[in-house]
Amino acid sequence: MERIVYMDHASATSLSPEVKEAMMPYLDEVFWNPSVVYDLGSRVKDAIEDAREKVADLINAEPDEIVFTSSGAEANNLAIKGIAFANPKKGKRIIVSAIEHHSVLNSARFFERLGYEVTFLPVDRYGLVDPERLKKAISPDTVLVSIMHANNEIGTIEPIKELCEIAHENGSFFHTDAVATVGNIPVDVKELGIDLLSLSGISLGAPKGTGALYFKKNTRLMPLIHGGIQERGRRAGTENVPGIIGLGKAAELRVKNLEERAKKLTSLRDRLIQGVTSSIPKVHFTGHPEKRLPNHASFCIEGIEGEALIFMLSANNVYANTGSACASKALKTSPVLVAIGLSDVVAQGSVVFTLDESNSPEDVDHVLNVLPQVARRLREMSPVWKEAA
Repeated sequence: MERIVYMDHASATSLSPEVKEAMMPYLDEVFWNPSVVYDLGSRVKDAIEDAREKVADLINAEPDEIVFTSSGAEANNLAIKGIAFANPKKGKRIIVSAIEHHSVLNSARFFERLGYEVTFLPVDRYGLVDPERLKKAISPDTVLVSIMHANNEIGTIEPIKELCEIAHENGSFFHTDAVATVGNIPVDVKELGIDLLSLSGISLGAPKGTGALYFKKNTRLMPLIHGGIQERGRRAGTENVPGIIGLGKAAELRVKNLEERAKKLTSLRDRLIQGVTSSIPKVHFTGHPEKRLPNHASFCIEGIEGEALIFMLSANNVYANTGSACASKALKTSPVLVAIGLSDVVAQGSVVFTLDESNSPEDVDHVLNVLPQVARRLREMSPVWKEAA
């Protein structure tokens, strides 16, 4: 059987047998609405609360600090809009980094249209936010600072604890988009000191359409969806019970194998990085070489176009991505790669590999066999590469 190598786990992960098994009853016989007053509904409500505890355990939070959402993007929207709308007296300034997910960037731009001043903090060539830049940008009327824990496109992990301390010294709330980190590295909300954190089931091996927002106790948060009393009034609407159960089970599994998983993936990641950078000329390794996700390797290959690269890799049964998962069909230069100082021409050759425990050393070796051949073929057809040569 021909080998298929899937290395795009930032955009989708498969469900483990344990997660499927946990979800199945709630897709069939245990179908009751958790909001009804009779005992059948209470059984479902108890299962939701059990899942809430498991998600809380994964990030060292309290169960009542977790609100279930439909995605990491919704969690980001709830964090930014919920804080800004609930705390109008604090001020009308918001600070985000230049490399945030679109759900953060566009939420910030939404407030620009409402008269808020939004600062987009630049990053260095590795994608790191300099705490000194935040100190200079923050002011007494800054209501919220939102800096992602790690970037899905270049893998860099930010100094969140230090950045959060700066925000708190100013009396500002601090939110981090941790979709890329929760379940991949240890995340402790108490140690980081943050007020809000977004996570997604996609990165955890949970079903698509699941996510959660952590918000510290006594944090005022305006709901975006009004209606019933679900999620203690912070998100109305009948709960996605099977998805929540799956998210809870996936969180429970990650707690058990987080350290072992990270060790394995780091080894595979380093094998891939070393192989790509040594076998392809004019390749740019992106992100920080050390402060990066254990399952992440990203590059820009000069003289080729990322979309064509992904199509040709898939024709050879290698599945990766170009740019961030949500922007890969935009057919424009990645704002993240521009922010770290790459030219449009170089940034067009972006390829991102995100690994999972299902990957093996043989998978990496297969990529290292296929990728140089594909890059060579595309360069032969590229007028940009011929002109540079």
